[in-house]
Amino acid sequence: MVVSLIKRMVGRDGSAEARLEGAKALMAASETAIKGFSQLSLLAREDIPEAQFLVADAYLTGNGVPPNLPEGVRWMRQAARKGWPKAGFTMATLYLNGLPASIEDQGSSGALFGASSPLVEKGEPNFHRAAVWAKLSAELGDVDGQAIYGYVLCNGPEDVRNPEEGRNWYRKAAEAGNAQGHLGLGLLTLGTASSQDDYIVAAQHLRKAADAGLSTALYLMGVMYEHGMGGCSADEGAAFSYYSKAAEQGVPKAQARLGVALMAGSHGMERDVVRGETWLRRAALGGDAEAAATLGDLYGRGGDLPPNYVEAVSWYQQAAKAGHAAASYTLGTLFKEGVGVARDEREAERWFRLAVEQGHNHATIDLSNMLLQGQASSDISADLIQVYRTKAEQGDALSAFNLAVCLIQGVGTEQSYKSDAEALRWLRIAADKIVNAQYWYGILTLHGRGTDKNPEAGRAWLRKAAEAGMTDAQVAYADLLVNGTGGPMDHQQALELYKKAAAQGHVWGMFSLGAMYGGGHDVPEDLVAAQQWFRKAAEKNNPPAQLMMGRYLAAGRAGEQDTEQAKIWYKKAAAQGISEAAAELANLEAAEAETRVPAASHDG
Repeated sequence: MVVSLIKRMVGRDGSAEARLEGAKALMAASETAIKGFSQLSLLAREDIPEAQFLVADAYLTGNGVPPNLPEGVRWMRQAARKGWPKAGFTMATLYLNGLPASIEDQGSSGALFGASSPLVEKGEPNFHRAAVWAKLSAELGDVDGQAIYGYVLCNGPEDVRNPEEGRNWYRKAAEAGNAQGHLGLGLLTLGTASSQDDYIVAAQHLRKAADAGLSTALYLMGVMYEHGMGGCSADEGAAFSYYSKAAEQGVPKAQARLGVALMAGSHGMERDVVRGETWLRRAALGGDAEAAATLGDLYGRGGDLPPNYVEAVSWYQQAAKAGHAAASYTLGTLFKEGVGVARDEREAERWFRLAVEQGHNHATIDLSNMLLQGQASSDISADLIQVYRTKAEQGDALSAFNLAVCLIQGVGTEQSYKSDAEALRWLRIAADKIVNAQYWYGILTLHGRGTDKNPEAGRAWLRKAAEAGMTDAQVAYADLLVNGTGGPMDHQQALELYKKAAAQGHVWGMFSLGAMYGGGHDVPEDLVAAQQWFRKAAEKNNPPAQLMMGRYLAAGRAGEQDTEQAKIWYKKAAAQGISEAAAELANLEAAEAETRVPAASHDG
C-alpha cells in the first residue's frame, strides 16, 4: 500500500530507477536538496544500495539534512554490505580517519530520523576494519577502493601489512587512471629507489598524481625539480611553482620552503618578508617544527621582523615539543641567561634535558656545566650517565658520544685520567659515525688526555672532522697548520679553513683570519681585511679581537685612525679580563693628556 502511494506521488513512471534519478536531480540543487533527501530516504528503506549510499553521504556532508555521523556510518555500512563499491571505499576512509568507538561498535539498529546531533569525539585509526571494507571495494572494481586498499596494505600494522600485494592494488588503480594509485606507486618506488632509473619511474607516477592536484605529489615534484632528481632537470622556477601549489593545499613542508625563500628572496622568488612570515606561520601551525624554529629565530634576532621575545619563545616551545632539538637547546639557553625571559635555572635545565633526549650534542655540555656550577638538580649526573651508558652499550653512537662528553666534563665522576681514558674509548666507538666525536677524539689524543700525547694522530682526526664541515674542527686543524703541530706548516690551507669557519659565523675563525691577514704569516698581508675581520669578531664580543680593534684604530694601521673608538674597544676588552687592553688604554689616555698640557700653559 505504501509503495502504491509513492508511485502515485512521483507520477506515471514509478520505477525505482526513475525515482532514484529524480531524487539525485533534486539533491544536486541546494534549494531542492531537502526534498531530494526525503525521496532518497524512502528508497534507502526499500533496500536500494545506491540510495543507501547517497543517504549516508548526505548525513556525512550535511547535504539536505543536518550532519549526523552515526546515521551516516549506519547507512554507509548497509550500502557496503549490499555491495555498493563506493560505500566500501568510504567506510575504509572513515576507519582510517578514526571513528569514535561508540560508532564503530553500533549495529544496524537505529531509527533513520533519530537524534541528529553529530558525535564530536574522534577515535584512533583502525587499519584492521579499514582493510575489510577496502578489500570489498577493491574486489568490486572501485578504483578508489583499490588505491586505498593498496595504502592499507603498505602502511598498516604488521599483521595487516603486505607491501607487494599493496603495490599490485596501487598498480590496478593507476592503470585505470586513478591519481591516488599513481601517488602510491610513486611513494613506494621512491622509498626503495637505488638507481636513477628508479627515481625516474617514481617521478613519472608522482607527476601524474601532481597533475591531478594531489598535494603530496605536488610537494615531492617540487623536491624533484629543486634537486634535479628523477629525470627532472634542476629548475627553481618549476620547483617553487609546485611548492606554491602544495602550500596552497596546506602541505606544511611546502609552506615552509616557500616562506624561507620569500623571506630571503632566494630560489628565484622576489623578496617579500610579510608573505614569507605568513607562510612560515601557516607551516608552523600545521605542525612543521623547522618552520616554528625559524619563526623563533626571526622574532628573537629582529631585523626583518621587529624583535619580540614573547613570540620567539612561543614558537621555540612549539618547535621543541614537536621534537626540534635546536629549539629545545635555544630555550634552555634563553632561560639560563635570562634573555627575553626571566632567568630560571629550573626551566633552563628542563629544556636542556629535552634537548639531550632529542640528540643535541651541546646540551650535554651545558647540563654538565650547570651541574658543576651548582645550578642544576643533583640527579642530572645520575640520569645522564645511566641513560647514555645503557644506550651506548647497546651500540648507539650518539649516546656513546654524549657519555664521553659527560666523562670529559666530569659529570657523574671526578675528572681524572681514568675518566678521560674511558671517554677516549667511547669517542673512538662514536667517531665512525659522529663528526663531533672525531673532533673530541682528536683533541684528547693531541693533548694526551687519557692516553699518551700523539700530535700526529690528533691532527689526523681533526683533519677528518674539518673535512666533514665541522667549524670547530676547521679552526683547530687550521691552528695546527699554522704552528706545524703534528705535521708540516701550511699557512695557505689554514687561511682557507679559517675562511670557511668564519663564513659559518665562527668567532675564532674570524679572529684568526684577521691575525693571518695582519702579517707575520706566509700569506699576503692585508691590513684592511685584517681590521674588517677583527671588527666582525669584536662585534661578537671576542676579547682578543676587541684588543686588536683598539690597537688598529689607535695607530691607524689600516688607514683609519679613531682614538675615541679605540678607547671604546680597549674598555670592552679590559672588562673581559684582557690586561694588555687596560694598559694600552692607560698609555693612550696619558699620551693624549701630554699633548694637551702645552696648549693649556700657553693660554695661561
